[in-house]
Amino acid sequence: MPQRHSKNNNDLAFFTYDEKKKLGYGTQKERLGKDSIKPFDACCLCLKPFIDPLCCQKGHVFCKECILECLLSQKKDIQRKQAAHVLQKKQEKDEEEEKLMLQKARELEAFDQQNHGAVPQYNDKSYTRDKNGFHGANSVKVTSYEEEALRNMKAFWLPSATPEAPVKVEAPSNCTVCPEGKEKLKLKSLFPIYLTEEDKEQKRSNSISTNFICPSCKVTLTNTLTLVALSTCGHVFCKKCADRFMVVDKVCLTCNKGCKEKNLVCLEKGGTGFAGHDDHLEATDFKHLGSGSGLGLVRPALKT
Repeated sequence: MPQRHSKNNNDLAFFTYDEKKKLGYGTQKERLGKDSIKPFDACCLCLKPFIDPLCCQKGHVFCKECILECLLSQKKDIQRKQAAHVLQKKQEKDEEEEKLMLQKARELEAFDQQNHGAVPQYNDKSYTRDKNGFHGANSVKVTSYEEEALRNMKAFWLPSATPEAPVKVEAPSNCTVCPEGKEKLKLKSLFPIYLTEEDKEQKRSNSISTNFICPSCKVTLTNTLTLVALSTCGHVFCKKCADRFMVVDKVCLTCNKGCKEKNLVCLEKGGTGFAGHDDHLEATDFKHLGSGSGLGLVRPALKT
């Protein structure tokens, strides 16, 4: 007979904390691995090693071809939305003019019928007319406007005559946005970046992939380092060298071009479409525990 407060006590009518933990109940956390994180030298759009990289002021890096196609497609979309918005404004104006013309025609027809019609018109609100548009036993038939209204009457209970709600097109923004950071982005605000490749001797030992190094401290650049690019010349350094030298000397260490602290742009670390961005490298998921959930088979018990 197990003890009352033992972890192996399974004769209760409810799940204990240890049983829920073994079944995978609650919020499960797991740190994302290296395969889930986008490399620093990959484009944010095509997720491939970038070619002729361009960087925005927020530190997002794209291939030149990818970002140009993205901005061009955004401009075409803006033009299409603007044309739809102008067409909608024109239709609304035409509808207003048509309503005014119909109102004037109705007033003119009522005036003509009151002066030349066979039956006088009554202004009494209690005066009723039947559904066919007759004003009495000896009255004339409805006017042409009323006939047109009866003919075009939309019966909401018939599927073929169901009225449709008008779809309003809002005025679109004229600015293109960054596909990664969603801030305003112009083509002239992009600047090219240049990564320093490792020496030829080091390339022979590792000829499978191209490694990039910091031109100051010669450290291999990886996702674990925070990288800084200069918007004036485009050279990329590690953050330690940038804070130690360029912030103080105001000069690029590679080309000796002057720079200011506002020209230092930190390159953003990002993941793929299935991973978190920046430094949030932990995936969380909440799982319910119920009858027939099968979590005991999906998630193995934790070893204690």
